[in-house]
Amino acid sequence: MTENQSKTSSAPKPAALLWTVVGGSIATVVSAFLAWTWTPAFPGNLTIYGNPAPLQLLTLVGAVLTAAHALSALGVKGLGWLTPAGSRKAVWILALGTFATTLFTAISIIVELGALVDLEPGAGVAVLASAVPAVAAYKLPDDTRKAAPAKQLPSWAEILIVVAVFALGLYVVTFGIDTDDSEPQLFIAYLILVGFSATALVKSGLTQRLSTITARNRQVTITAAIVMAIAFPFIQQSGDTYTLIAVNILIFATVALGLNIVVGLAGLLDLGYVAFLGVGAYTAALVSGATSSAFHVQFPFWAAALTGMAASLVFGVVIGAPTLRLRGDYLAIVTLGFGEIFRIAMGNLDGTSGPQITNGPNGIPNIPQLEFFGYNFGEPHTVFGIELGAYANYYLLMILIMALVVVVFSRAGNSRIGRAWVAIREDETAATAMGINGFRVKLVAFALGASLAGLAGTVQAHVNTTVVPENYVFAGPVPPNSAFLLAAVILGGMGTINGPIVGSALLFLIPAKLSFLQDYQLLGFGIALILLMRFRPEGLIANKRARLEFHENDEQPDVPEQRVSAESGVGTAKAGA
Repeated sequence: MTENQSKTSSAPKPAALLWTVVGGSIATVVSAFLAWTWTPAFPGNLTIYGNPAPLQLLTLVGAVLTAAHALSALGVKGLGWLTPAGSRKAVWILALGTFATTLFTAISIIVELGALVDLEPGAGVAVLASAVPAVAAYKLPDDTRKAAPAKQLPSWAEILIVVAVFALGLYVVTFGIDTDDSEPQLFIAYLILVGFSATALVKSGLTQRLSTITARNRQVTITAAIVMAIAFPFIQQSGDTYTLIAVNILIFATVALGLNIVVGLAGLLDLGYVAFLGVGAYTAALVSGATSSAFHVQFPFWAAALTGMAASLVFGVVIGAPTLRLRGDYLAIVTLGFGEIFRIAMGNLDGTSGPQITNGPNGIPNIPQLEFFGYNFGEPHTVFGIELGAYANYYLLMILIMALVVVVFSRAGNSRIGRAWVAIREDETAATAMGINGFRVKLVAFALGASLAGLAGTVQAHVNTTVVPENYVFAGPVPPNSAFLLAAVILGGMGTINGPIVGSALLFLIPAKLSFLQDYQLLGFGIALILLMRFRPEGLIANKRARLEFHENDEQPDVPEQRVSAESGVGTAKAGA
């Protein structure tokens, strides 16, 4: 027997490794029903047998997902759909995520309570049991393959799948937002498990199949997305505490989508974009009847919103007209200067350093609540027997505005001018030689992006009931600011619709939930961006061209070279891609 044959015969069989993964996962599930510590002093009370706490539930869910994917790899009937593109990577990532979540919880108990003896045997069993699938899955041979086209299911079955996916997504998002701020361990463990699970679903090919199903049922998908988004405030049990976070995420995401037109489609690096949000907010504050307003007028909301958009659009044109002939770093420097000039100017219009318009550094307080056709947004209302607080009213309003912005972005990106934006982004010299008026096209992108930011600013002014210059800086620990807005677009995926929304949610939710790390937020933010640029420069939700450009040596599915998915918001392909 040769040396290679000896090594092959001594290597564990894939089936044996998969059954080891299943056995370790079952042991991990059992461990979730044991006590992990002896005292309820640790947040979440992990002392009860037979009743898993939320932290233990995360471990349990991770173990169940790992076992399900391992059984799919073993060919168990009814589970083959879980791994259409191969099982090894998905099983290993899920097992590693479960182990990381469990180990983090155990370490948190030791750190919080101060000693290793504060761990009950159940925690040790959980850590050891979750380590077994991770090690076994790592030894599995790679079985990555190109996913075969899925058989088209009956229309009713595909509709049920779409609804189930969005319902599950709503539950997962709500779980993260609703985690108690006094229990940061739960939110961190949640992030760990969700991050690993999302990566595993991509590697298994399941997300690609779900995308195919949603593309075939576009109207149902859009309807389900809107219904699930509207349902969020109705399932809140703690009033407006977490609805306010959702409102701010939607405002942040709306502004990021506007910036995505400028950066993602037109390729213009804008480092002062938050100023347009401030223009809209200040305009709404001045015309909405605030007691400290210099104009002493009170427009209805629709008029205040249009005024805020118009003011931001004018500022976009005024700033863009003399500067958009610049390119690259020079344009970025000018826009950075505009953002700082806006903030400083708003602080100086106090009647001393300048005209009395904005009340200087004190800002404009006491902005009245919105009232739309007799519906006061500052008062709770009962809908379908459920009492909705004030922030729930603003949340539903922002859902409507977000839908409007998504439609504008999608239509603009797929229009003639949208294709011109992409051509300018890819090669402005070549686009100009082909007859595209680069200056005019870029000015339209700048103006449209500014007006969308101004629209979001009008709502932000009423939600916060005050506007101060410090809210509109280039960089700081609290979003939205220009640096975080740009990061949200890059993190999520430039030129897409879903990308900036996901990026905004992450960049707002994480600082809000991990406030105890406020002094280190910018450090963590920088490290995260470095890792992102190294391992996934195209963003979390990238369009097909971006994947091809950044991973041209990887095996890619067949992609049309002249046109990418309409939903990605981009058109003609880059030469040589």
